[in-house]
Amino acid sequence: MKVLVTGGHGFLGRRLVGALLERGALTGPDGAEHEIERVVVSDIGSGETLPPADPRVEHRIGDFSAPGAAEALVDPDIGVVFHLAAVVSGEAEQNFDLGMRVNFQGSLRLLDAIRARGACPRLVFASSVAAYGGDMPGIIEDSTILTPQTSYGSQKAAVELLLNDYSRRGFVDGRALRLPTVVVRPGKANAAASSFASAVIREPLEGRAYACPVTGECEVWLLSPRRAVESFLHAANLPAETFGTSRAVALPGMTVTVREMVDTLRASAGDRVAARITFAPDPFIEKIVYGWATRFRPERALAMGFAPDADFPSVVEAFIEDDLGARIVA
Repeated sequence: MKVLVTGGHGFLGRRLVGALLERGALTGPDGAEHEIERVVVSDIGSGETLPPADPRVEHRIGDFSAPGAAEALVDPDIGVVFHLAAVVSGEAEQNFDLGMRVNFQGSLRLLDAIRARGACPRLVFASSVAAYGGDMPGIIEDSTILTPQTSYGSQKAAVELLLNDYSRRGFVDGRALRLPTVVVRPGKANAAASSFASAVIREPLEGRAYACPVTGECEVWLLSPRRAVESFLHAANLPAETFGTSRAVALPGMTVTVREMVDTLRASAGDRVAARITFAPDPFIEKIVYGWATRFRPERALAMGFAPDADFPSVVEAFIEDDLGARIVA
């Protein structure tokens, strides 16, 4: 069986590809487990680091949202699709046309290419809790209506609706995961409004000063990269009837303030490392971030077998182990 990963050179995509290769098998459209014979990794650029070298991996460099690109990626042998490619939140807010072209129209082209092949693969879509917004209750329930207040969140919510309808029609077997902010992201900061939630841990640990664009009281709903990848794989293996008519689910996470993040950093790495953090609130970032939901009751996801991280210190420890080689710049 072939597996397609869009956005496969991103930090979650690389981890997912590595996990697929290590796992070696995945549940296919027929509900049976199949050996993974090929992983087609699509991304707009090669990135700083590619997924592990493996004869089962085929790299396709290019913009998946360009006319004809999705049709070239999809063939009847693809049994599972992981759709991670996207323009991130801050960039989608600053460049409406780019966000619409990639996040919405590109996803629609991918769905239409799958429909044209007629194979009905399982498709796991990386959605976002940015799909919530506006006048929200204190705790987001599974029944809370989506009222996104950013272009990024609106684009993600729109694709969720498409995924529901394409699944209802039998064109695809879709599963959308509303991801919390995934922390800690390695490498350079990107244009995501949530980038600070990783940078406030990553930059000091790597020996750099960091000016945080939100206050210490800012709350974030978080999930580690390890748990995010586990969630993608778990979603792909679940029977379609587990999702039923609603193909989107908000994943479990944890609510952490930036102040608590700094305190965890101090406990893990010492005062000298924590002292590299200063605060310089940015109104553009704050307007986006303070409009996001930060407290959830994800009963449906928990019942489906999705799991949160144990605590925030374990998230930081995982980053130090996975991405820093257990080395901190004191």
